[in-house]
Amino acid sequence: MSEPDHDTFMRRALAVARRAWGDTHPNPMVGALVVEDGVVVAEGYHARAGEAHAEVSALRALGRRPRPGAVLYVTLEPCSTHGRTPPCTDAIAAAGLRRVVVGASDPNPAHAGRGYELLRASGIEVITGVLADECADLNLIFNHWITTGGPLLAAKSGVTLDGKVATRTGDSKWITGEAARADGHRWRRLFPAIAVGAGTVRADNPRLTARYAGVEWCPWRFVFDGLLRTVTDKMVPNIYTDEFRERTIVVTTPHGGMGYVRKLNAMGVNAWVLPSQSPKVNFADFRRRCAEQGIPGVFFEGGAQLLSEMLIARELDYLFTYHAPVLFADDKGKSILRGLRTETLSQAIRLDKVRHEIHGDDTLMRGLVRYPEKLHADEAIFTRKVYGE
Repeated sequence: MSEPDHDTFMRRALAVARRAWGDTHPNPMVGALVVEDGVVVAEGYHARAGEAHAEVSALRALGRRPRPGAVLYVTLEPCSTHGRTPPCTDAIAAAGLRRVVVGASDPNPAHAGRGYELLRASGIEVITGVLADECADLNLIFNHWITTGGPLLAAKSGVTLDGKVATRTGDSKWITGEAARADGHRWRRLFPAIAVGAGTVRADNPRLTARYAGVEWCPWRFVFDGLLRTVTDKMVPNIYTDEFRERTIVVTTPHGGMGYVRKLNAMGVNAWVLPSQSPKVNFADFRRRCAEQGIPGVFFEGGAQLLSEMLIARELDYLFTYHAPVLFADDKGKSILRGLRTETLSQAIRLDKVRHEIHGDDTLMRGLVRYPEKLHADEAIFTRKVYGE
């Protein structure tokens, strides 16, 4: 079978995997196809943690043994260890398949490469690396979680071509168009948590839900408020009173006052009081708390001060930026990121594994954040395991 055919079937497997968009945490999204004589005869995907993996789902959907010459396409290396479900390598061998085409290798150290070895030891031909980058990109959150043990902290912004998020008077709705905003909700649906700063809550009173595929869904909602200003305001934010308030967590410091923490708790809102010498929340402590609570990814949506503090602290892992065909050309327009003193290009922060997408008149650029210092050990491990570098 030609390489273009492999690509075509793997793209179909990727589309099947995305049916579980946002539902599989902390597991990856995976899609699988059974192909006989160049025709897809069965497909499956991993729906959520604890349920059948994609390969098993596809074989069950087939409802019989694959015919001689059948090929299994799967977006991620088949698992080889027994967790909440049996190893997929066993199911593949038992089905009598003799050819498996894989997209990305599993970054999990317990699985990486071992699935290929077991399949080949069973006499199965294994073809790897088909649309590997696309298959790895499908699982940004899982890849980071499994290789570093902590959550992927990502930020999203909608900016003008000159990097502004609001005019000098604060006017910002809407810089980007409907298509870009809809795509933002798609990414909200992927992440298990959304975060904003106190300024955004006070200015916009957001709902912080994902409206995707005609359904409203509520992730964990974090409000970063070191002084608990959102509790002292006369206006009570929507996210402290709505039907999803139990999924709201205010991240604060001892400087906010325990009386306000008790007030939040009385409203049914949770609070994480993290140690800090200043009213600013320590992002490293927040990252550790998320890891302890099993939250593998957080989507930060502003404001500019919160995102800038993340960047200064070197705690931002991934960046989504929607660029609109708009120019303010005003020095007093509000920039999305600030606070660093970058004197040479060698000091610049760059994005890696960059992807570009068009949404209406707007362009999304997204990628891993790479700081000018030498890569931290966990970043080096992440890049090597996920992208084979």
